[in-house]
Amino acid sequence: MISVVLVRSTRPRVVEELPLQLAEGTTLAQALSVAGWSTGAVNPLEPGWTSGVWGRKAAPDTPLRDGDRVELYRDLRVDPKVARRERFVGQGARSAGLFAQRRPNSKAGY
Repeated sequence: MISVVLVRSTRPRVVEELPLQLAEGTTLAQALSVAGWSTGAVNPLEPGWTSGVWGRKAAPDTPLRDGDRVELYRDLRVDPKVARRERFVGQGARSAGLFAQRRPNSKAGY
């Protein structure tokens, strides 16, 4: 027997953890079906979800080992780089950043 932990977030700021005892050689997809997570309103095997083991992408046919943490990720709605650029544009270049508070008549960066 191996012990694994299944983790998912069905909506923002909600994390579900489920520890399981499984047989040796169990795959990721089999672990999800044992937990009942492969059916229902939130099906992690459908498009829009990505699965991983300890933060690295893993296919549903990946065999699990003792102590693995199986994680299910929702797809991002916004690219983090685009969101940062939009925040910066909204703040303006002079009011944000490392050198926003500088002494009067000083050189840039000092």
